[in-house]
Amino acid sequence: MADKFSKETRSYIMSRIRGKDTKPEILVRKYLFARGLRFRKNDKRYPGRPDVVLPKYKTAVFVHGCFWHLHEGCKYAKMPKSNVEYWEKKLYRNRERDARNQAELKAM
Repeated sequence: MADKFSKETRSYIMSRIRGKDTKPEILVRKYLFARGLRFRKNDKRYPGRPDVVLPKYKTAVFVHGCFWHLHEGCKYAKMPKSNVEYWEKKLYRNRERDARNQAELKAM
């Protein structure tokens, strides 16, 4: 299936997708802060730059979107119908990277 947007329009749309400080991340941080928990955000010292790190509890939190991380069994984790080969590689690489980062964090 062909993309309904031109290459330039699609590029513009994709460039607007945030990598950090997304609405779900902000909700999680507000929730934690309201309960008196202190945290660091997007800390480079940890594998995968967790969205939230609670050093006191030795806990890292990743706020992953179902589409970008292909959560199994989730209705939002669907493969796009256009440019399937590209998206399949990209999204499966994301899953592999997530698993690698989790393993590195557990080893710390």
